[in-house]
Amino acid sequence: MVRSSATRDDRLDGVFGALADRTRRRLVARLARSPATISELAEPFDMSLPAVSKHIRVLERARLVVRTVDGRTHTCALAAERLREVTTWLDTYRAFWDEVLASLAAYAEDRR
Repeated sequence: MVRSSATRDDRLDGVFGALADRTRRRLVARLARSPATISELAEPFDMSLPAVSKHIRVLERARLVVRTVDGRTHTCALAAERLREVTTWLDTYRAFWDEVLASLAAYAEDRR
């Protein structure tokens, strides 16, 4: 059971590490709309195609992006399963904070 937890933690580390960069978060946001080529992804950024491709490789290692190659055209798509795993993890803490804030609100009401 501990091994499973470590594996999940490793996956979460990879996702959070990949999303720690603003450019990669913007690439994920763009891919959430639809798949895109590396050239299309590079358009809004002031960086070279190899630099964008490097960011995509980080997202691929975190399994947030899947790249398909057709000749010289590299098309990327968002792999939402990893994001669902992160959402599940965050939901645990959302419930905790909802409870803490509800308790704080009740305490403040009682003090009035």
